Amino acid sequence: MNEQYQEGLKGTTTVGLVFDGGVVLASEMRATMGYLIASKKAKKIYQIADRIGMTTAGGVGDAQQIARLMTVECSLYEIRRGRPITIGAVATLLSNILNANRYYPFYVQLLVGGVDEGGPKLYAVDALGGASREEEMVATGSGSPMAFGVLEDRYRKDLSEDEAVSLAVRAVRSAMKRDAGSGEGIAVVVITKEAYRELTDREIEKIHPVASA
Repeated sequence: MNEQYQEGLKGTTTVGLVFDGGVVLASEMRATMGYLIASKKAKKIYQIADRIGMTTAGGVGDAQQIARLMTVECSLYEIRRGRPITIGAVATLLSNILNANRYYPFYVQLLVGGVDEGGPKLYAVDALGGASREEEMVATGSGSPMAFGVLEDRYRKDLSEDEAVSLAVRAVRSAMKRDAGSGEGIAVVVITKEAYRELTDREIEKIHPVASA
């Protein structure tokens, strides 16, 4: 694998955090191939079940394949068992799939978050299948050091939904200012027991204006 392609796999910032009643997932929208900005509208947050979302960092093709696979698996689980899959089960299934392909790995780093019968949950899953439960917040990708700086400083366990969205956007914008692999727009998803909701640009700007970033 050439050096430029390896570099292209690293550019992303995704953020996940738990608030009182749900989970917020956020990402920027730049896809890079080495020094080339290949896309300014890359999709990095996927809905894989009714109340579960997954963020992706890494190779676009690998991320899309994993998203398609997990969407099917979550649907099959519900059909076979007559109940929605839990976030923990999704993380375990992802872990098994990625670990089984460790010699021909998917170049991805994933966050899985949502709400199930046990409440809001958030997991980080690496390319070799390591899965860890995150009780508060987490960031992945090349911009994660900058995002973590904001999250560690401002996160509280009693965040409201709007405060959680504002913090996630602030963390992603911070990464976009200093990480060349992160940029363009911001995508935000809010998941509660009532709904899986993708915020519009207008809603994001209303909650966290650019001027206050």
